[in-house]
Amino acid sequence: MYLTNTVAFHSEIWEPSRQKLIAPMVDYLNHSAEPNCEIIVDQGDVYVSALYDIPAGSSLTISYDDPSNPTPIYAKYGFLPQDCSTIFCKAIHLEQQIKDLGYDFKDLLFDVNTGDISSQVWDVFLYELLQNNDEGAANEFWIACKTNDEDVKQEYHTYYFEYTLYALKEHVNNILGDVTYLTMNAQNYDVGLHRRIPNIIAHNNLVYDTFVITSSMLEQMG
Repeated sequence: MYLTNTVAFHSEIWEPSRQKLIAPMVDYLNHSAEPNCEIIVDQGDVYVSALYDIPAGSSLTISYDDPSNPTPIYAKYGFLPQDCSTIFCKAIHLEQQIKDLGYDFKDLLFDVNTGDISSQVWDVFLYELLQNNDEGAANEFWIACKTNDEDVKQEYHTYYFEYTLYALKEHVNNILGDVTYLTMNAQNYDVGLHRRIPNIIAHNNLVYDTFVITSSMLEQMG
């Protein structure tokens, strides 16, 4: 498929410096966490290229954003993906620690089905604890993370496990409280006037259900 486009410039909340392209046919492609197509931009022209042989009659799909986390996709495009298996752990308050360790939001995930926590989440929460209590230990742990020294990292995780566990439990419980409050507020709006309310509630329910599973798993740890 070949698409001709023009370049559009307008304000954008999420990525204001990103080049804007108008390619109407691309709007026909749905989102998938496992897309069968990709978008290629070549000197102002836009191509849709198949990633593999696609059976006749199949939908053509692309990934609108990071498939590991539905929240940015919902915020940008107004729909909630149904095929995401993970969500961001919502540790926005630890953004600096995330950057210090060389991680990204897409690395800090909870599994929506099992509640499993990615190792990077444990790293970030422990690193913040060490920064607040032992600058030397924090620096040593930072070096271990940057050099992939798993032995040193594991020593720290084992020694400080109960404190990291407590911090994670507190974080998860706080998010559960926040989501409950936001959902209750959303339910007070007239759906006829605010058409995105059902999607907002669906998103909040996904976060809530995932964090409940994670909370239960954390409680079983101690």
